[in-house]
Amino acid sequence: MQIRSDSNAGKILLIGDLGRAFLDVEAVRDLPCQVTAKMPEAIEAASKENFSAIAIVMSGLSSKLSFVLKAVNEVKAGAKIVLLAQMWEEPIAMQLVNDSFDHARAADDYLICPIRAKQFYDFIKFPDGKGTTEKSTQAAVDDTLVKKIRYLEKLATEDDLTGLKNRRYIREFSRQIIERAMKENGRVTLLIFDIDNFKHYNDVYGHSAGDEILKQAAVLMRRCCRSHDVVGRIGGDEFAVVFWDEPQAKAAGMSAEGSERRSAMAQHPKEAISVAKRFQKELGKAELHLLGPEGKGVLTISGGLASLGNGCSTVQELFEQTDKALLEAKRSGKNRIYLVGGPEGNIADVE
Repeated sequence: MQIRSDSNAGKILLIGDLGRAFLDVEAVRDLPCQVTAKMPEAIEAASKENFSAIAIVMSGLSSKLSFVLKAVNEVKAGAKIVLLAQMWEEPIAMQLVNDSFDHARAADDYLICPIRAKQFYDFIKFPDGKGTTEKSTQAAVDDTLVKKIRYLEKLATEDDLTGLKNRRYIREFSRQIIERAMKENGRVTLLIFDIDNFKHYNDVYGHSAGDEILKQAAVLMRRCCRSHDVVGRIGGDEFAVVFWDEPQAKAAGMSAEGSERRSAMAQHPKEAISVAKRFQKELGKAELHLLGPEGKGVLTISGGLASLGNGCSTVQELFEQTDKALLEAKRSGKNRIYLVGGPEGNIADVE
């Protein structure tokens, strides 16, 4: 039977490249952390020492992440596992927090990077034990601090009305995922849409009715999208969805040749068009009791859909092209989503 050392009790095992996660790398070295970038060393340390928490920098691990998590979970001895994720990695981190290995969660929590060392430590630390008044008080303080960090993170990245990601998040996520896609020959497609005649509904039925419409549209859009697609409200009644390559496909080792063949065959991925069509259908049959004769209680949307590579190589170009398609859809009579690039036109005409 292996006897673990208590010399690191209360310390944090930090695995990965610090430069990919922290704004102040030197400050991390002042924390009670054992740092290693080598996976074999990290797994050996986790198996021999009693760490209070194990933090894993996701960037750079790619397809190795599942293997590392499984190995760490097998030897962690009760340590809390926290993932340090770039914004574009958040959907993957969320899924891993919900996944399990042998009925235990693959990870306990995650933080969006880059972050500062103090913010990281304040979030991740917790008391060594339980029972004394002093430790119970410290536990309450730590819990309050974690909640405060989560609340501030939410304010910075989420729309408070709908709970969707906000404009800042969507722009930065798009920038990161485009950068990744350019390196790995991946696909990124952006949908921007707004609700037809929304100003009329706001003026006639009041802002509370308008808010309910926005919230219902948000719920329906999330329901229609895949789990890793990123949905946001970017202003007023305008929404955006970022479609990108499914993380599991990359983790499963999809060949570069297969990726090239797929992206060459479909400038507009069928998944994005399918989701957009499904959302139009679901929104059209949604029960909207607050609305009267205008539209007969039925909502429609106008939008634009553009993909990386169709004259778009930056986040700015992708947003500009998508906005142009949205405006063209409005001018052409509304209740339609126009494509940028081949094939151009209304998605309703795409088989």
